[in-house]
Amino acid sequence: MAIYAGYVAVVFLVQRLSGVSYTDLGESGGNLFLGVGLSLIIAAILLAITTTLLGWWRPALHERKRSVRWPIIAPILMAVALLINLAATDWGSYDGAFFAASIVLILVGFTEELTTRGLLLTSLRSRLSEGWVWFLTTALFALMHLINAATGQDLASTLQQVGFAFLGGTIFYMLRRTTGTLIWSMVLHGLWDFSVFAVGHGTPGPLAGVGSIVYLAAGVLALATVVFVIRGADERIDARA
Repeated sequence: MAIYAGYVAVVFLVQRLSGVSYTDLGESGGNLFLGVGLSLIIAAILLAITTTLLGWWRPALHERKRSVRWPIIAPILMAVALLINLAATDWGSYDGAFFAASIVLILVGFTEELTTRGLLLTSLRSRLSEGWVWFLTTALFALMHLINAATGQDLASTLQQVGFAFLGGTIFYMLRRTTGTLIWSMVLHGLWDFSVFAVGHGTPGPLAGVGSIVYLAAGVLALATVVFVIRGADERIDARA
């Protein structure tokens, strides 16, 4: 929890000190880098150091035993939503600076996944059953998005984002369990956030909005099937080890 709180604090402070409002992130590459990218770079370095000092890379990144495979349908559906977002993106509106800053956004997959479904998940497994591990890591992942309200986004939009993040967090948890590694969750998470900013830049194509609908369907499916990747999990870590 200290690492989780520290991550949220670092990201919030760096974003606040940048002076860039959340609603102005898409205006330029400079805004996007200073408002988001810089905080992700700093957080990624600190998380890598922390994980190394703890010696937790293996449990943070890998399952001891994968769950049943078929619930991976929900993550695959989210990947389809991602591709739809990219297809609806107005790539002609991009300049080099904005594209470079957008690429940095992919780091969010590393930082947020390692914080919640990596380090936090590892620690909770020494105390709790797997059902609680899924719920708490997913809920805390969703709640970390509340800082967007403090950096310029209106509260209603932020609360909606929190709800959508809970769905996404469940999908990322299921991807970890079905593949046996957090790495694919990091990749999908990073590319998803990239696609969300991409489709919102310039003038979106006719498929804009379809990606969100498919994402919602993936999230609902994930909630309906997450029990199958929790059931029979043998991932609890002996706290005395």
